[in-house]
Amino acid sequence: MDFSRFLSDDFEVKSWVNAAFRAVQQEAPGKVDAHAATLVMKLQLFIQEVNNAVEETSHQALQNMPRVLREVEVLKQEATFLKEQMILVKEDIKKFEEDTAQSMQVLVEIDRVKSRMQLAAESLQEADKWSTLSADIEETLKTQDVSVISAKLTSMQSSLAMLVDTPDYSEKCVHLEALKNRLEAMASPQIVAAFNSQSVDQAKTFVKVFTEIDRMPQLLAYYYKCHKVQLVAVWQDLCQSDLSLNRQLTELYDTLLGTWHSQLQWATQVFKNPHEIVTVLLIQTLGALVPSIPVCLSTAVERTGQETKLNKLLELYDATIHFAKGLEVAMLPNLKEQNLVKVMELVEAVYGPYKPYQLEYGDLEEENLLIQISAVPLEHWEVIDCVQELNHSVSKLFILASGAIDNCIKLTDGLGVCGLLKALKALFTKYTSDFTNTLQSIRKKCKLDDVLSDSLFQEDWTAFQNSVRIITTCGELLRQCGDFEQQLANRILSTAGKYLLDSYSPCSFSGFQDTGSAEKKSSVKNPWQEYNYLLKENPSEYASLMETLYTLKEKGTSNHNLLSSSRSALSRLNQLAHHLAFDSVFLRIKQQLLLVSKMEGWNSGGIGETLTDDLPNFSLTPLEYISNIGQYIMSLPLHLEPFVTQEDSALELALHAGKLPYPPEQGDELPELDNMADYWLGSIARATMQTYCEVILQIPELTVHSTKQLATDIDYLINVMDALGLQPSRTLQNIVTLLKAKPEDYRQAAKSVPRRMASSIAAMRGLEC
Repeated sequence: MDFSRFLSDDFEVKSWVNAAFRAVQQEAPGKVDAHAATLVMKLQLFIQEVNNAVEETSHQALQNMPRVLREVEVLKQEATFLKEQMILVKEDIKKFEEDTAQSMQVLVEIDRVKSRMQLAAESLQEADKWSTLSADIEETLKTQDVSVISAKLTSMQSSLAMLVDTPDYSEKCVHLEALKNRLEAMASPQIVAAFNSQSVDQAKTFVKVFTEIDRMPQLLAYYYKCHKVQLVAVWQDLCQSDLSLNRQLTELYDTLLGTWHSQLQWATQVFKNPHEIVTVLLIQTLGALVPSIPVCLSTAVERTGQETKLNKLLELYDATIHFAKGLEVAMLPNLKEQNLVKVMELVEAVYGPYKPYQLEYGDLEEENLLIQISAVPLEHWEVIDCVQELNHSVSKLFILASGAIDNCIKLTDGLGVCGLLKALKALFTKYTSDFTNTLQSIRKKCKLDDVLSDSLFQEDWTAFQNSVRIITTCGELLRQCGDFEQQLANRILSTAGKYLLDSYSPCSFSGFQDTGSAEKKSSVKNPWQEYNYLLKENPSEYASLMETLYTLKEKGTSNHNLLSSSRSALSRLNQLAHHLAFDSVFLRIKQQLLLVSKMEGWNSGGIGETLTDDLPNFSLTPLEYISNIGQYIMSLPLHLEPFVTQEDSALELALHAGKLPYPPEQGDELPELDNMADYWLGSIARATMQTYCEVILQIPELTVHSTKQLATDIDYLINVMDALGLQPSRTLQNIVTLLKAKPEDYRQAAKSVPRRMASSIAAMRGLEC
């Protein structure tokens, strides 16, 4: 039996008993009682063994206790004796210090004097050594052995350090510097030869020598000069060649990148800080180029036409970007070992020539866009050609706008966003101006502002069909403008968003900068990615950029107003197109209605007058002018059908965004708002009725017959409106009520209509109101 379980901390009696009986129940269920008796007997035996063991252990502990007590007592006595001995030793030490204090003070003074004497002796030796070395140095210089001369000068330098307090110390310093200059002049041909031949051993020797004499900056100056001369000569050869400036820059940058790799490999074997040295070499080379890169860029841009100036600049900048990426890739693995200040100077030297153009990016882009959009023709002799050009211009407009985003990202890495927005605003302003002028031209070509004096009625739906195409173009403009604005916001945030730190707050720009500088110090930054020309050169524009980025980040790229003024201008274009379409339809109606007040039959009597005075109203037929208008309005649904049947998202967008004149009166039911064709039909009908009412009130006089005729004409128009499911206007209903009223009932009928209208109708009919 395993009794070890009784020692476990989590021992449970029930679990142990169940485990002990589980096997017996499976193998021999009938022997459970026997197994229980056996188990009880084993437990009793185990208990007895445990009791015996405890008793034996207790007995041994009692036997050992006296011996332990005796040993503790002995240890206590020894500790007391040790304490007494330590007190005696302490007293002896105190007495010794009191007896020898004076002697020790004397020994300290003697040691101080000895140290001063040794220092004086060393100074005398060094002074004597300086004298000896000064006397021997001329002979040593004659040997032309740089190492031996360097050793002598090093010794003289060490001696001079001991002679700081001597009266002629400054003279000795001047003398030593003169000797170093002589050594440098003597070794300069060998130094130049070593650097030109790339001799590692000789270069190491000179590094050792110049380090010992504290002339390492002068040695590096020789190194820079040797390689700088070669690289400048390569540039001058390129400038004298027939290659384009883009090709010249590419060749130069390839040479500089190759120099970086080759010189870094060589400098690693010679200098302690090879990365910094090769970085400084490139900085000095870029600064020593003749003609300089800024001059070459300026000349190339000036020689380029206005329409290709920006493209030329981007082409040249592309070569520089390629070179910068190559250097960044080369430096990135060892960025922590680099002197980041020098790397940033190199970044400035590479990108610096383009800084003036980057700061002027907005003006350059605006000039480029205006030249490009001016080349897009909108005006043509034929109206259909104008309509087609307006349609084709949409894609051209947004290709130019998308290209401007690409230009901004390529040239300014997103820092020129403010200039980009300004240029885009100018682009859309120019386009909407040209579009508006074209619409005005189309109005003139269609003679929509000219009301013909003759009564010849001709239906011509060409102008309306062209207007619908223009409305569709406006819808496409609005749709693409929304998509473009979303694309603009996304690309601005993805490109320039890296400049917006999490700690930025638009309320405190200075606080943002302080926090930003603290964040930058906390981790190693990549100077090639941290280059920011705008922050130093134009802080106000940089602040505007940060506010724009902050707004985009906080509100989201779908909730923005980057091109709000441009969207408004395009909406106004859509409104003009709606008015163009409306006027092209209503012109024919207006021409007929303007004839009403000028018709001579209203106040003239004749045979027909006498015969029809007593005839019922239904015997009269509508006049030609109102028949023409009624037939014209009845044909409108056929021509407005494209608004319903065409599945054109651009047309639908434009129609819902545009507003028509003559809106419904307050209180009227507006079923037509659910259907654009009904909305247009209702607007034209209301325009017809309102204009009809206005011209009726201009009729000077009505006879009895002409009163009945006019009432018949109005009834005809009301029937047309009813047939189209349109409500006649209240004014028109009031007029027809007053016209139909008998003279004796006129005052009663006039009570329910406006007094001014009742007076006008009464004056026409020759009645008293």
